Amino acid sequence: MSFKFVDLFAGIGGFHAALSALGGECVMASEIDKNAASVYKSNWGLEPAGDITELANESGVKVPDHDVLVGGFPCQPFSKSGFQRGMDEARGTLFWNIARIMEEKKPKIVLLENVRNIAGPRHRHEWDVIIRTFRESGYRVSEIPFIVSPHQLRRDFGGRPQVRERVLIAATRFPKGTRGLNVDPGLPDLKWAKTNWSHHDWDLERDLPLERLRRGSEKESVSLGDDEKTWIDAWDDFVYKIRKDEINGPLPSFPIWVDAWPPIGLIKNNSNLPEWKRDFIQKNVLFYKAHQKILDRWLKDWKFLETFPPSRRKFEWQAQDAESLWECIMHLRPSGIRAKKSTYVPALVAITQTSIVGRNRNSKRRLTVREGARLQGFPEWFNFYDQKESASFKQLGNAVNVGVVFQVMKALVVRDYDLLADAPDLLKAITTAPHNPDLILSNRGNLLHGHKGPAIAQEELNLKLVN
Repeated sequence: MSFKFVDLFAGIGGFHAALSALGGECVMASEIDKNAASVYKSNWGLEPAGDITELANESGVKVPDHDVLVGGFPCQPFSKSGFQRGMDEARGTLFWNIARIMEEKKPKIVLLENVRNIAGPRHRHEWDVIIRTFRESGYRVSEIPFIVSPHQLRRDFGGRPQVRERVLIAATRFPKGTRGLNVDPGLPDLKWAKTNWSHHDWDLERDLPLERLRRGSEKESVSLGDDEKTWIDAWDDFVYKIRKDEINGPLPSFPIWVDAWPPIGLIKNNSNLPEWKRDFIQKNVLFYKAHQKILDRWLKDWKFLETFPPSRRKFEWQAQDAESLWECIMHLRPSGIRAKKSTYVPALVAITQTSIVGRNRNSKRRLTVREGARLQGFPEWFNFYDQKESASFKQLGNAVNVGVVFQVMKALVVRDYDLLADAPDLLKAITTAPHNPDLILSNRGNLLHGHKGPAIAQEELNLKLVN
């Protein structure tokens, strides 16, 4: 292997998959969740250590030397009192434990992942502390949030049909004596993985691909219950009736809320409500009046949805010109049933909100665990063994996307090539890796015997060297 990496908050190994495909060797992983650690060990052959606070603290750092440090770290609030220096202010948070490792081991590259909200207005202070800590520790890093989603990347570059916007903090250590700590380098450029591609081109059945399950083989967690089918059938009938009523226009873009319609009137147009809610109710009332005859008949046919829970009496159409709800991707959300075209799915979070596939040829069902693993870029041989599917979905929902990490690492090396001259093995491994991590991960043996492939970043590197 050409470089060594440490995998913190490792989960089931999304970072491990990406960095292994780039030619790296994991010398230590850390994961506190025992179930996730068991899956990690079974697939990657390395047993993660436990709590990071026992590995890196004021007493010392029990982490082997490494070139690259990665992790999807939790973000607790940092204190705003005292306006202390970055690393001191982060004390007491898990980011501080990462910073201790950076300070002690001085890895060449650090790549951290977190939810998009970490760089949002409510966490501006925490974000500033993180960036300041990196720079005080000697790293080139941009203060601009680097937000990446797998649905933005081409399929043949490891992209996946999933909207999963995450912030990647990509940093490279300055060699001793180099200046420019506080000069913002800008973000790594992922244009090679996005060129000639539109997220509208995704097709879930083709590009994931969806599994073709035998009839009757679906597990309980995948199959829809009778109530769920009834809810979807009712709203599918709604779509059909409104589509048929072409004179009065198409399906509305705002959420439908049956309880706001005059014949039901559970939600009153109360002047005490916030303006956005009054506006929302008014739109629903006008929609009902425009389609009153059709909607009265629909309500009667479905017994005024009286057995539907409140969240299933709401409906949001985002599927443009689709003709049927059953040809869409559906999500049973606390805010209602949402339907969109069968292109890409929202971020995988938990089994209770797993996307429902209406377009699949042989069944109307939820996504399977295998399809969830594909959405995150894990190889086909990746195995969850006999653990409960709910646990597997939870682990996948907490995982990093393999293709995103793979491409961000390549882009980071391109941006910071000038800082990595003293790490030729790392440079060579990452710049000559194939442009698609699937080419390596598809065969488990490739991870053990190295890889060969087109150097997708080489042209970018050559341009940097010339300039």
